[in-house]
Amino acid sequence: MSDKQEAIKQAAITLFARRGFDGTTVPLVAEEASVGAGTIYRYFENKEVLLNVIMQDEMFRLEESLKAKFPYDKTTRDQFSHLFITLIRYSQENFDALMLINSHTTSRHITDKTKCDYTSLLAFVSTIVEAGREQEMIDRDLPIEAIVAITFGAVVELAKCFNGGELSLTDTLLKTLDEKLWRAISR
Repeated sequence: MSDKQEAIKQAAITLFARRGFDGTTVPLVAEEASVGAGTIYRYFENKEVLLNVIMQDEMFRLEESLKAKFPYDKTTRDQFSHLFITLIRYSQENFDALMLINSHTTSRHITDKTKCDYTSLLAFVSTIVEAGREQEMIDRDLPIEAIVAITFGAVVELAKCFNGGELSLTDTLLKTLDEKLWRAISR
């Protein structure tokens, strides 16, 4: 990937996350990326293609982060802790990407491929939740979708607090948050 293409993608991530799809224009992306608007069209057919390429790339990166060093041979509790801590750490390094994924997964502009990638990401998390339910470690009264929403919702809101400076991320706070979230979904 060329430096210009990477600059375009990074600019678009920031703008889509902060202004939304409709509030982001190709000229704004070009200005943020320090390229001409025509340069964007060399790499991306249109704004929708740009959004989908970015969404697919970022969801792949997030899923790879979750799977890296995943404790497959550990307890569901350890697996959940890995997921939560990895999501928080990912949000520290990729705040705009997380906000983009969170705000655009139901956009009318995303393609079936992007929807499939999001479903794959959720399926990975859902598999851990289902295993925890089968082991009677995770509450069976809550639908899996609710547990996933509680988890991702907590991560997104915490990421906003960390990014905005309302909270400082420390190992102690991260462990406490992990424990509290686990208590919210466990039996």
